[in-house]
Amino acid sequence: MEENKFWDLAIIGTGPAGLSASIYASRYGIKHAVIGMVPGGLISESHKIDNYPGITGLSGFDLSQKMVEHAKKYSPRMIIGRAISIKKIKARRLFEIKIQEKENILARAVILATGTKRRQLNISGEKELAGKGVSYCATCDGFFYKNKTVAVAGGGNSAVGAAVHLSQLAGKVFLIYRKAELPAEEYWKKQLKENKKIEIIYNTNILAVSGKEKVEKIKLDKKIKGQLEILIDGLFVEVGADPDGDFIQNLGLAVDEGGYIKISADGATNIEGIWAAGDITTGSNKLRQIITAAAEGAIAAQSVFSYLKKKE
Repeated sequence: MEENKFWDLAIIGTGPAGLSASIYASRYGIKHAVIGMVPGGLISESHKIDNYPGITGLSGFDLSQKMVEHAKKYSPRMIIGRAISIKKIKARRLFEIKIQEKENILARAVILATGTKRRQLNISGEKELAGKGVSYCATCDGFFYKNKTVAVAGGGNSAVGAAVHLSQLAGKVFLIYRKAELPAEEYWKKQLKENKKIEIIYNTNILAVSGKEKVEKIKLDKKIKGQLEILIDGLFVEVGADPDGDFIQNLGLAVDEGGYIKISADGATNIEGIWAAGDITTGSNKLRQIITAAAEGAIAAQSVFSYLKKKE
């Protein structure tokens, strides 16, 4: 069997959980490959990280790249690609991972750390204007809206963080939330109160986004200053996320009502040889933070080490 096709461990996901698992796997001497599309994961899109111990005021991109560099220090096999299926080969006690436009690989154990994917509003015009004023990443696209008017849909930490970031560039920012109170942390709420560029619109849903060649306006389900429409140049969608695990549905993994993978204290799933870590799991009381993702990745790697030792 070719050297680059067989591994003791395949880590699927390149965010904090996957990279932490890789660092610990390297230190345990586990021959492994790390598979993912975006080195650093979704945190690379975060405006600012201020709740990771020892890190203050660092952008999500900078923190994610430090994690990537740390993992690469130990020279694991990094495969930039999308895992599209996992098949258990019972006779050989191996897992075959199929990677889009890459060669398949085999592994004795798997850690799933694919995290979450951005949720959409699913409104009229959203799909058609994606990339033409509709964005899911304020830090990626905010630069294009200097001195312009933008709207952010959502009320959690990500949405408020995006609004604060955009206010440093745009002339006006509308933060539109469907309920009467923002679920964001007090830290972020304080940032809003001190920012005169941001106008919060409560108890309101966005029904549609429209424009001929780019975003021009949004339609609301209640009148604001006598109008159901607001003229804007860009719409940033920050309404949460769903587990990114479509490709593993055939495995029979136990999941909760939201589709998040159920894990035990050691990161194990209900399928022998498969662990999960980070935001895709039910672990860490569902806190889903960088620190819990990194911790779960480390725990899963340690568990894999013990598992492989027993199989020798």
